[in-house]
Order: sequence, then structure tokens, then C-alpha cells
Amino acid sequence: MQDLATKFANLTIQSDFIFKKVMSRKRICKHLLEELLQIEIADINYLEAEKTLEPEYTSRGIRLDIIVADDKNTHYNLEMQVKNNKNPETDTYVLPKRSRYYQALLDIDLLQKGQPYDLLPPTFIIFICVFDFFEKGNYVYTFKKRCLENLELELPDEATTMLLNTKGTHGDISKDIKSFYDYVNNHIVTTDFTKQIDDEISYLKLDTKVRREFMLMEARLLDERREGKAEGIAEGEANANIATAKRMLAKGCYSLEVIAELTNLSLADVEKLKKEQAEQA
Repeated sequence: MQDLATKFANLTIQSDFIFKKVMSRKRICKHLLEELLQIEIADINYLEAEKTLEPEYTSRGIRLDIIVADDKNTHYNLEMQVKNNKNPETDTYVLPKRSRYYQALLDIDLLQKGQPYDLLPPTFIIFICVFDFFEKGNYVYTFKKRCLENLELELPDEATTMLLNTKGTHGDISKDIKSFYDYVNNHIVTTDFTKQIDDEISYLKLDTKVRREFMLMEARLLDERREGKAEGIAEGEANANIATAKRMLAKGCYSLEVIAELTNLSLADVEKLKKEQAEQA
């Protein structure tokens, strides 16, 4: 437990746990969106923090960090990305297809059964990356659909994907966004905005309920690994990892990416195990 306490004390904004807690503070999340998009937002509403979207049992579920809607019904999904994961079987990075999948399931969740498609609200899928995915040095990479035959033509589907690059060196961003990048990268406080974030994290670390929540979460993950290893130890480490993955899948509360990371299995192997469990159900 001492190791967990130390781990909690050392958490930064890059931690999913802390990021979700900080962005659950309306004034911080709202200001971040306003500064990033250079717009004014009257108010935001939290639809759900860490919402699980899974339209069918046999489909692949995802766990979204923060989903908010503003006063104009524009929906925003904020995600912290620390690792630029690659599928070892295909040797391709997963982030582009992941963003596509996030958008698809978010749309399904936003559109009620029987509603016309034109009621889909504008959406922003925003990945805060601590790496430069495209290695071009941009602070921000913003994507919308355009016609290849005429790049001035934009498909007005009102869906936007943004990859923020905290290691960027050029582009047009506000002072507070640059300060936020510096804080994410190096824990440097240079503006009132990052001071608010830093103060919030300090407050969270003093909150015994938050500390207990983190330690229980980590303890559950540790138990899953230990129990899985115990079940598979007789047949070797590989089977121990598979046993752990099966237990975590059965719980239904872990994303496939988290399971793959904690069991050292490939994402493809975890997807295969989930499919097998669905077929046996």
C-alpha cells in the first residue's frame, strides 16, 4: 500500500485519473475549450465522465475520458494520450483509426433511435498528445473532411478531430494553451490558468476520498493481475497473461487498450479473446 501511496503522490496531469478529475472542474474545462477554439462558451454540461459506449455486446466498447456539451449543443470529447501505441501485428499506429471509432460510437450515442441524421450535433474529438504524431512540429493538427478534387470544398458534417501536440514548436495558439502544454510536459506553472490546474491537483491529492478511490482502483487492477497469474502459472507466463485478460474482460469495466497494456498481450489477441467469450455466452 505504501507503493500505491507514493504513486498517488507522484501523479501528474498526464495521468488519466488526475486528468479526468481536473477536467471535471467546469471552470478549467470550459476555459481550455474557449482558449483552444478561440470561442466564447456560456456554459458546459457534463454528459458523463469516463463514459462507456458499447452499442452491442459483441461490438468493441470504448471508455471515453470527458464528454461535455456547451450551450449551443456542441459536444466535446477530451482524451489524454501519453503513449503513441502501435499494433505489433500490423506495425501501424492505432490513434488514427481509434479517433475514427470514437467518432462513430459517439454519433451513435448522440442520435436517438428513429431520429433524423440532421439532428446530430457538432462534435469535437480532442486528443491531448504528449508526442508529435505527425512529426511536423505543429501545436495543433485539426481535421475535417474535404473534397480531394477541390480542397476548398468541406463536407459540412460538423465533425472535427483535433490532435494537440504538447511538444509542438509552431502554430497559432493562445498564451494559456501554450502554458497548458508546458504544464503537461514539465509541470511548469506560468499563467493563472496553469496555477488553477496545479492548485486543483494539490487539492485532489489532499482529498482522502480521491486518494482512497485511486488506491482501490489500483488495488483491483493488481488483484486482477495476481489472480490471473495464479490461474495460469502452471502453464507458463503467457497463459497467466491470457487468464488475467479473460478475467478483466469478464468484469466488463476495462477498455481493451488497458487490458493489453497490463497483460503484455497484443491488442489483436485481446480482441480475439473478447470475441471468443461472446461466442461462448
